Amino acid sequence: MSVPRPPRRRPAALAAGSLLGVCALLLSACGPAPEEGSDAAGENEDYYGCIVSDSGGFDDRSFNQNSYEGLRKAQTDYEISVRQAESQAVTDYGPNINQMVQSGCNMVVTVGFNISDQTAEAAEANPDTHFTIVDDDQIDLPNVRPIIYDTSQAAFLAGYLAAGSSETGKVATFGGMEIPTVTIFMDGFAEGVEHYNEEKGEDVEVLGWNPDAQTGTFTGDFEDTGKGKTTAQNFLNEGADVVMPVAGPVGNGAVDAITAANADSPDDPTRIIWVDSDGYETLDNGQEYVLTSVIKKMGDAVESTIKDDIDGDFTNEPYVGTLENDGVGISEFHDQDGEVSEELKEELDDIRSRISSGELRVESPASPLNAR
Repeated sequence: MSVPRPPRRRPAALAAGSLLGVCALLLSACGPAPEEGSDAAGENEDYYGCIVSDSGGFDDRSFNQNSYEGLRKAQTDYEISVRQAESQAVTDYGPNINQMVQSGCNMVVTVGFNISDQTAEAAEANPDTHFTIVDDDQIDLPNVRPIIYDTSQAAFLAGYLAAGSSETGKVATFGGMEIPTVTIFMDGFAEGVEHYNEEKGEDVEVLGWNPDAQTGTFTGDFEDTGKGKTTAQNFLNEGADVVMPVAGPVGNGAVDAITAANADSPDDPTRIIWVDSDGYETLDNGQEYVLTSVIKKMGDAVESTIKDDIDGDFTNEPYVGTLENDGVGISEFHDQDGEVSEELKEELDDIRSRISSGELRVESPASPLNAR
């Protein structure tokens, strides 16, 4: 169904010293050549779908990986050719995007809020190339389609679940970088806990985020797992027994802290809530402690956008994933299923329906549906 389009701002003048213009002249000196997909293309082999990660890389078990898997699924389903460039640092963004454009890509997928300026710059300079950017809606250009998500809706469910599952009356969340695509999860989580308290007359406390003040705990990046472990351990020391990191690979450190805590005190279980992908399916360890995951179905949106482009139906209208259109949601409870009561499961189903119908509104300032 149609989703209201949030307002976007057209990029203003961008940094004159951007690496993009330099790399247009010195392509070979600005990073590795784009990698070709390993699978053979077929019917649409002359169509090139390409992707540039942010600094988290394609194995982040999060939004980069999910977006990349969407491209590879499009390769299999529609027999296109693919290229990819993995960014190791912020300075790779412009050169990597430029390499994709110079190599003849029909569609360039860029991933993340942090890569927005470089995407806008390349799109303005190359109006005949189509772009889609995941997790960002700052660009208003005819050749750029944003893929964005109202993850506050799904995170609301996770917060309600966390509050209903907590034995200590304390739950926690923290972010990697303090950007809207992170705080939107934290807003929804805190609002879900607040709703549980209102419904049940309880006083479950949220550590790590104050949605009214829009202040909280951040590690400052998406790479340092040591910071993630220390941050999660601090919350456990304060009494939290459910932790939701919104921090990409940094969240792996939180998994380590949860795993260690459960090994030391098996009678006082602590759980983790993963984000972006189903952590039970993607994490290397600690899956048994994943209470649920707040999922953005990025792969599906990337694949469908590429299919539209192949068919000549490209649009710059944003795709907004919601509970109603199944673009966001929470995962199954997997090994924790027996710890979630039937009553709580029924309440979550009811809340999901009420949010989808508009009866219950999640008020995150970062929500694309609440933007004014």
